[in-house]
Amino acid sequence: MDKEKVNRVVLVGTGAVGCSYVYSLINQGVVEEIVLIDVNEKKSEGEAMDLNHGMPFAPSPVNVWSGSYQDCGSADIVVISAGLAQKPGETRLQLVEKNTKIFKQIIKSIMESGFNGIFLVATNPVDILTYVTWKESGLPKERVIGSGTVLDSARLRFALGKYFNIDTRNVHAAIIGEHGDTELPVWSHAMIGIEHLDTVLERKGDLKKECLEEIFVNVRDAAYHIIERKGATYYGIGMSLVRITKAILNNENSILTVSSYLNGEYGQNDVYIGVPAVINRAGIREVIEIELNEKEKEQFNHSVSLLKETMSSFI
Repeated sequence: MDKEKVNRVVLVGTGAVGCSYVYSLINQGVVEEIVLIDVNEKKSEGEAMDLNHGMPFAPSPVNVWSGSYQDCGSADIVVISAGLAQKPGETRLQLVEKNTKIFKQIIKSIMESGFNGIFLVATNPVDILTYVTWKESGLPKERVIGSGTVLDSARLRFALGKYFNIDTRNVHAAIIGEHGDTELPVWSHAMIGIEHLDTVLERKGDLKKECLEEIFVNVRDAAYHIIERKGATYYGIGMSLVRITKAILNNENSILTVSSYLNGEYGQNDVYIGVPAVINRAGIREVIEIELNEKEKEQFNHSVSLLKETMSSFI
């Protein structure tokens, strides 16, 4: 192994999401080099300066600087969080046309650097913009990944852990589909520790199954509640992006519900959407096709249809 080789992550877009991601990257000691790129160069310079001043307290040395698209040529991962943010009352899909135009120019500039690593997309609507990134970059579908429903699944695990008074890290449950209003919980595969969710509900007679729907609705609408209160969501997605980054750089073969390209899986084709996938140094090793019940299949197909319908007008 080349001792001189270091892991480099380039972040495009130094807004609240991007900076929360980089701050978490540094505090978890994940990479050796971080390059910040923003259309507002002074902003990325200021962020790099601020982050560097905390380096004496970081778990391991990290070289952080404000750079240009040329720095993408040597990058292992380029993370894109640039674009217009979701406004109060605005759905993620309503952002699509504005952010697609921005993305096409960003991807062109990145690919001109000779970039040949992995794209990780966080900007909303993430499923559609991941598809745009794949199309515009020409990279293999395995090396273009969206944050998908990783955060939604984390929100569900947190809510279930709180409800059952169990460490959220011992709750295994997933949200799949569009990262947005048509996403769905996969109750048929949810586990609390090593017990199936249904078994736990039966054993604890005082817990009502109807509460699950309320839990899911709160998870689905979490972004709206947060945006209404503080204007934007960024800590949760920042930490979710770090989790995906670690799975890639550490060659973990971890299963995460990322936005992945479907090529026949779940009976769907030519769409990026949140599904469980095995993530390693090559990107998406494989999409895991779990068996859904009839209701879940119907909901998932509806989610795919909405994404395709939205994309058809401009892609």
